[in-house]
Amino acid sequence: MPAPTADRLTQLLTPVMAPFDVELVDIEYSGAILRITIDRDGGLDLSVISRLTRQLSNFLDENDPIAGKYTLEVSSPGLERPLRTPAHFAKAIGSTINIKVAATVEGDRRFHAVLQAVDDAGITVQPADGDSLEGRHISFADIVQCKTVFEWHGEPKPTIKQGVKPTAKTGMKSPIKPLTKSVSKPVKHESSDTSEHDKGDIE
Repeated sequence: MPAPTADRLTQLLTPVMAPFDVELVDIEYSGAILRITIDRDGGLDLSVISRLTRQLSNFLDENDPIAGKYTLEVSSPGLERPLRTPAHFAKAIGSTINIKVAATVEGDRRFHAVLQAVDDAGITVQPADGDSLEGRHISFADIVQCKTVFEWHGEPKPTIKQGVKPTAKTGMKSPIKPLTKSVSKPVKHESSDTSEHDKGDIE
């Protein structure tokens, strides 16, 4: 079974998250790790992350959308967040960003800039230092990677990560203590003493 796309996983998991009143910021499946980033107005606490992780883990066990074994990681965005969709970029207007563009784009492939505007086709940036990128428009199709840059203005808010961890051999799940960085979720028909999983990438 081929690995599901990020769009397909979004369609599957969004209804599971709806009762928790959270925003799905990003889904990434790469290197046998399913990373789900969520946020909520007013911030997230560890109990929300923990309860949602268990709900997602149960749903994934029951529906088996991903073949093989993989690690499930649910977290808050933290200080710097990836920008992948037009909605992500729209929320980040005025922010400083690090951006990487396709090799077919003239000029530097990686640069530091301030996000000025977003339209249906792409984004407009100005230089974070200097004027070489002022008014430059970049299409969404040419953006390979982009994320916001944290600029220090006081005490930072830490990223929260939480989940459930499988018990060896049985596949049963038991709570993990706060501040655990990630969780391992085996596919229900397999059991293993290790958290390593069959690799796959979203197309």
